[in-house]
Amino acid sequence: MGRCLRYLKCAVASFGASLVLLTSVAAEPTELEALFEGLKNADAQVAEQIEGRIYEIWSQSGSDAMDLLLDRGREALAEGDTKGAIHHFSALIDHAPDFAEGYNGRATAYFQLGRYGLSLEDIRRTLTLNPQHFGAMSGLALILEELGETEGALLAWREVERLHPNREGLSDAIRRLEVLSGGETL
Repeated sequence: MGRCLRYLKCAVASFGASLVLLTSVAAEPTELEALFEGLKNADAQVAEQIEGRIYEIWSQSGSDAMDLLLDRGREALAEGDTKGAIHHFSALIDHAPDFAEGYNGRATAYFQLGRYGLSLEDIRRTLTLNPQHFGAMSGLALILEELGETEGALLAWREVERLHPNREGLSDAIRRLEVLSGGETL
């Protein structure tokens, strides 16, 4: 248990450097830049549409075969076949190690299994490849909060807020963590 906890603390510490906004190299930067700019002032409904388009761009690997593995992994997750999803995402990662969505999908599957160390490592890889990935950043915040790392979770949610201020559940999470960290009283 001690070794696992040390690993988690090291993984958590390494995320501080990942919490910066960089231009994504995975897709057309000008469209992504415009979409991210649009997220800043969009109402909830428009923000949801913009988020959908961002995920569409992020989901394009440039290979039909890799996109099929991504789709199969996501379908397996949706059907509750977490181990099957991990299999598909792992195959995707093996064949396309620079494609962030493979790591993000597998991180989600590991999270669902409660395997936080593996999930954190895949989140780290996702954010290394795509520092604007508000979905991975949200996953990071959830895991950090679950591990009792309130300050780290709050920092991750603040980064999500900077990228996607209308992300569902964001305001509640930030308020809850501010209270827990003593930054605000009820």
